[in-house]
Order: sequence, then structure tokens, then C-alpha cells
Amino acid sequence: MFAVLFASHALVHVNATLNAISAILLVVGLVLIKKRREQDHKTVMLLAFGVSIAFLACYLWYHFQVGSVRFTHPGPIRVIYLLILASHVILAMTVPFLAVATIYLGFRATGCCQAGSKEGASEAPPEARFRAKHRRLARWTFPIWLYVSVTGVVVYLMLYHLWPAVPL
Repeated sequence: MFAVLFASHALVHVNATLNAISAILLVVGLVLIKKRREQDHKTVMLLAFGVSIAFLACYLWYHFQVGSVRFTHPGPIRVIYLLILASHVILAMTVPFLAVATIYLGFRATGCCQAGSKEGASEAPPEARFRAKHRRLARWTFPIWLYVSVTGVVVYLMLYHLWPAVPL
């Protein structure tokens, strides 16, 4: 196991760690909002976003340096790996857009970043509308983002620890 740890590029371990931290922060953020600790939720979710940005930068740099890494284990394990990887990659492409939109709506729900409101309007205040939109979108964003973070760690474990490529 230690041979695998030192044999592969250091950034793969950093990437897995950042994915794991992101997953933990997402769950903590969910717990905080369930406890109605809105400011703490906001802080933790912004941390999760920052960690995810750091991951993306490291991930892109790693693949720029190394290229792609093939999963060489044959049989059903390879099929399982490829299914996990495919779902991970497809959903990972949506996370930046979903996360940015959800964060934007969250900021607007707290009264940030908006012009003066219409006086005498009989409709719900803008903050309430943005809060409802934030919640609706977060119901999609959270599980997708969490799945991507967790499967990122699973792909790492499968590719570098459980069934690592055998050097020629």
C-alpha cells in the first residue's frame, strides 16, 4: 500500500482529500441548516465551495501534467468502476453551475446584492421568493454535489489503492 501511495503523483492524494473534505462540509452544512443555524450553514457551504474550487484547480493541473490514467483491472470490477466513473463525470459537470446558482439564490435570500424593493407591493418580499428558490434548487444541488464528492473518493480508492495498475 505504501508503494502505491508514493508511486503515484502526489496530487491524486490531494484531490481525494479535497473531495473527502468537501463531502464532510456538505453534510455539516446540511446538519446546520436543519438546526436553523443559517449563518453557520452559509459559512460551511462557502467553505465547501472553496474546497471544491481548490479540487478543480488541482484536478485540472494533475491531468494537464499526467494525462489520463487507465483502470486496468479486468472483469466485472472494471464495469463497476466505469459506471461509477461515468456517473461521476457527467454529474461533476453540473456541480459548478448548480452550486453557483444555489449560492447566488442563498445570498439573495439573505437580502444581499439587491436593489431597493418596491414599496406597497402586495407580493411576498424578494427575500422570501429567493429563499424558496434557493431551497428548491438546493434539493437538487446537495445530493448531486455530495454524490460527486463521495464518488471522487471511491474512484481514487479503486484506481490507486484497491486495484492499482501494475507497472510494466
